[in-house]
Amino acid sequence: MTTSPSESTASALRAARRRDRRVYTRSHPLLFALLAATRGRAVTRVGGTVLVHGTEPYRQALTRIPLDRAAAGTTGGAARRLTAGETLFGQEGAGHRATRRTVADGLGAAGVERLRPVWQAVLTRRLAPLAEGRDVDLVPLARELAGATVCALLRTAGDPEAVAEAAAEAAAAAVRDHLPGPRPPGTTRAAGAATARLEALLAAVDGPGAAADTALRSVLAVAAVNTTVAALPRAAAWCADARLWDQAADDRLRPILADELLRVVAPSPLLPRAAAADADLDGCPVRAGDRLVLVARHAARAHRDAPDARHPAPPAVARLVFGAGPHACPGARLARTQLDDALAALAPHRPTVLRARPDRGAALPGWSSLTVRATTRHRVQEHR
Repeated sequence: MTTSPSESTASALRAARRRDRRVYTRSHPLLFALLAATRGRAVTRVGGTVLVHGTEPYRQALTRIPLDRAAAGTTGGAARRLTAGETLFGQEGAGHRATRRTVADGLGAAGVERLRPVWQAVLTRRLAPLAEGRDVDLVPLARELAGATVCALLRTAGDPEAVAEAAAEAAAAAVRDHLPGPRPPGTTRAAGAATARLEALLAAVDGPGAAADTALRSVLAVAAVNTTVAALPRAAAWCADARLWDQAADDRLRPILADELLRVVAPSPLLPRAAAADADLDGCPVRAGDRLVLVARHAARAHRDAPDARHPAPPAVARLVFGAGPHACPGARLARTQLDDALAALAPHRPTVLRARPDRGAALPGWSSLTVRATTRHRVQEHR
């Protein structure tokens, strides 16, 4: 009995989704179960928490509801407490806008082009063994790539891999502030110690234009490192399992595929926020002080629509994983460009996944190890 191309494609997509689900079910099984159980409704209240799954309610929550940036259990609240200072996530009004402009200057088109050779050098060196038939673990690659990019962005003299490790530790220690349930003893102390290590690594500036604010440097490092380490290996696994390397090799399709993969892997699948005023979301009353759990993964339809550069989601939907309106992530351009370059470097090797181990302690759903190998067919062609 032969299998049709459509059946083969459907089977590959199911395999890719099964693998990717493991990063959720192994790292945050109770939270994943709660979100899966409530995603049938666009907005659901559970006590003082409002779960927002729907695309339009999610957008409205970020663009029409005043948010308390410093509330406990939010990204801004955790960042402010850990750094004991003003941060991008915890500022209000003119201070927030000024900090966003500072960050945007470094992450705009010119800034990204300045940083690009940094991560391209990491990709070239780290992926070279694939052409020789050797295995490559993409998680250490992503960690070094993220650390090197952060150090170049902030013009610090810290060791890239040490910076990446400290940023991961700080995020993992602080993530319990975003999740329901009691915190284990010592969580706050551990988070503070990890943040202090990160700040010490970032303290030495290297040249003019270096970011002067220690808290801002730390928060940027935590955000950039953890999203990159979560997203890049997961995106590569999707390409391998769902047979998307042809799209990744196409210069025209690859930028679209990068957007699609970021939509589906949703590096920050939840945005924990707090309402600062009464409102209404899809018929559900929201009270000032309510905790909002904005499920970016569901709003962007990552759980339903597989990545496909030939039939992509509308940009307005795909980019919801980076927030919306005044709460859009300033690092979106950087993330897309890094992933585009990573796909371009991987595509000629058509790697397959040999081993994948979920990271049970990471702040964001991801792999602690994802080992790939170039296909035999490619290696033969490469060496002819």
